[in-house]
Order: sequence, then C-alpha cells, then structure tokens
Amino acid sequence: MSETLLSVAVGLGLAAAAGFRVFVPLFGLSLAALTGKVAVTDSFAWLATGPAAIALGTAMLAEVAAYYLPWFDHVLDTIATPAAVIAGILATGAVVTDLPPVVRWAIAIIGGGGAAGLFQGATVLLRVKSTATTGGVANPVVATIEWIGATIVAALAILLPLVAIAAVVWLTIRVFRGAGRLAFGRGGAGRTTDGSA
Repeated sequence: MSETLLSVAVGLGLAAAAGFRVFVPLFGLSLAALTGKVAVTDSFAWLATGPAAIALGTAMLAEVAAYYLPWFDHVLDTIATPAAVIAGILATGAVVTDLPPVVRWAIAIIGGGGAAGLFQGATVLLRVKSTATTGGVANPVVATIEWIGATIVAALAILLPLVAIAAVVWLTIRVFRGAGRLAFGRGGAGRTTDGSA
C-alpha cells in the first residue's frame, strides 16, 4: 500500500508541476521512466523510450522559450490551460500502477487534473497582474519563476514524492491566499478600509 501512496504522490506532484509548464514534468517523467527511477503502467511504456524523451525534451525547450516572447505568453496561456490539465491527468495516470483502472483514472482526473488546473490558473492570474502593473516588462521574470517552479516540483515528485506533496499543499494554500488578495484587496475578504473586520 505504501508503494501505491508513493505513486499517487509522484503523480500529483508531476501534475502540479504541469500547472507551471506542461512539458517539464512530462520530460522529467520520461527520463525517470527511461532510467528506471519511476515505474509507469503498461499503456505508458512508450514514455520509457529514447524517442519519447527527445520529443518531450524538444517540446519542453520550445515551450520554455516561447514564454519569453513579448505578448505571446498570453496566447500560450489559452492553449496551456487545457493542455496542463491533460498533462496532469496523463502524468498521474501513468505512474499510479497498483490500482484498478477506474480508481487510477478517477485519481488522475480529479487529483491530477485538478492540481494542474489550479496551478495553471494561478500562473495565468500572476501574468495578468504582471502585465497590468508593469506593462509586461516583468513577464520574463514571471516566466523564469514558473520554469524554475516546474523543474523543482517535478524533480521533488520523482526523487522525494512526500516532500513534493507537502510542497504542493503549501503552494495550494499560498495560491488560495493570493487569489483572495487579488479578489478582495490586500487585507482579504471581510475587511473594511480601516483594517477592521
């Protein structure tokens, strides 16, 4: 059972990373499967091949580079949002190996897709705020933070899955607090202008 829980942790960590960048965790998963560090289900055995790693690595580099093109980052967000959810579902479904397919895909769709969608939504909001406050000048900084975040979370998911889950929980709390500040102002909901509740 502990192996199953670890595989779920790996999947959810990779899904969260997909919310930052779609192809970073998929490339990491391919490398991990190719080197035997992560087991994948039979239907995802293609991930553990050299051509898959090359293709996903190329897609990752193209995606990372594209976010540095002025104004193109917003166009990418419209594509990346559904793609991130799909990547989160696939990454989770690929590594949860010891559960019946119905349970595995339920976890993948609800947990993996949800985690990817949550973090992708947060990055879109961050980019919108960056564009509104800096005219897009700070967007390359946001892109760099997202790329680093995706890399760190994906690496943690593969190497230290329980730490990755703790990081995802912490990041989720931060995302909800940040969304509250964006929606209700600096003090959050239920506060008046003088700071009282």
